[in-house]
Amino acid sequence: MRDVWLVLPDALSTRLFVDTGIVGGLREQLGERLLLVPLSDEAEWQERLAGIRVLDVKEITGRQVGPRERLARRIDRALDRQLGYYPLAIRLNDRFGFHSERMAPGHPNWMLDSSRRGSLPRWNRLERGMERWHFSPRRYVPSALLDRMRTGCGALVLSNVQPQNAVPFLLAARRLSLPVAAHVASWDHTVGKGVIASFCDVYIVQNRALKDDLARYHGIPRDRVVVTGWPQTDVYHLRRERLAFEAWLASIRLDPALPLVAVMGNTPTNAPYEARLVERLVAWWEREAAGRVSLLFRPHPRDKQWRERFRSASGKPGVYVQEASYTDFEILATILQHAACVVANAGTILLEALVNNRPAVCVLYDEGAPAGESWALKNVVGEHYRELVTSDAFYRATRFEEVVSGIERSLLHPDELSGERQRVAREVVGEIDGRAAQRVADAILEVVAET
Repeated sequence: MRDVWLVLPDALSTRLFVDTGIVGGLREQLGERLLLVPLSDEAEWQERLAGIRVLDVKEITGRQVGPRERLARRIDRALDRQLGYYPLAIRLNDRFGFHSERMAPGHPNWMLDSSRRGSLPRWNRLERGMERWHFSPRRYVPSALLDRMRTGCGALVLSNVQPQNAVPFLLAARRLSLPVAAHVASWDHTVGKGVIASFCDVYIVQNRALKDDLARYHGIPRDRVVVTGWPQTDVYHLRRERLAFEAWLASIRLDPALPLVAVMGNTPTNAPYEARLVERLVAWWEREAAGRVSLLFRPHPRDKQWRERFRSASGKPGVYVQEASYTDFEILATILQHAACVVANAGTILLEALVNNRPAVCVLYDEGAPAGESWALKNVVGEHYRELVTSDAFYRATRFEEVVSGIERSLLHPDELSGERQRVAREVVGEIDGRAAQRVADAILEVVAET
């Protein structure tokens, strides 16, 4: 029996698969057949992956190739810039109006950079041909990857089916007629994170809305889609004791007796003026709230500039800045179960706050930005936010005074929006019972176990 390759294309879906127990569940059933293929730096998870076979991606990408293959690779990359990954992603946004308010030439988020549309006309028939080429089994695939999969891979599993670095694995699997289990990594990925290959054997999604999206926007038959719930909620399903939260606060020199206001960061590309909000929040705290609440700032895991962006909050008693990290899920769960208030612009973290029934303030403006800038507001206008934004599950802040009033109201009336928070969490996330990760593993095993 051949190996089952679990390809981990990015850090966030790796965190989901490792920390929710999906990898562990697959290892229990597949044993030595499970081979992990991390495409991002797996060093952060090495301790938790001990004893599981890992393929160094350099073995299948770092090999020197001859002039014929170099030419084929160069031609493929040139075609991809006109026909492939980003042109198709931008054109999908155009076709269905995804992120139309955010799209702009040169946008630092390449999925929103309209200049990557390519120079070809916007004809439906042409774009269908582009997609056929993009996922064609006759496209260039590194020979080392193809050889290794031909001799040793019996099935392919993707923790995230959409990143560009996953495409060669999909093409190789299609060429070799291998079964493919494709996990759609997050609630917003069907509506603005690029096209999804339509030839996988099973697609694993967290809720029925994503199942509908795959049919409507990506042409994927419903009978190949399995709804499992969101594995990340399994982490939150386990309750952390208040004493553990207080002990952690003491360890970072915050007063356990004071309510904690947790300010959750976005990425620099989505929130370029976030540093100014941090600065103003610290000034407000020093002036009006020191000794009454503690402030915690948690940068986004992808924020490489977090030390500079959160510098104004560093080194102040009663305020703490965490390091940007993918691997402190347990700490995040403890914070979200016991913080008095969560302040965030957008992103999954706002949804996570509601799943944990935390009072939340959604920041919908850009502190200190020039007139006309609206990064924060545009971050919550995507199709996937519709259910969330139209709800009354959190307080909205369109200026700094409303950030403060939302925090104060959360402290005074923590249960005010509790019922609505729970309703929206059920609608957006799906079933929350602590067994979503097991359902994901079961859906994968149904496809790959007998290969």
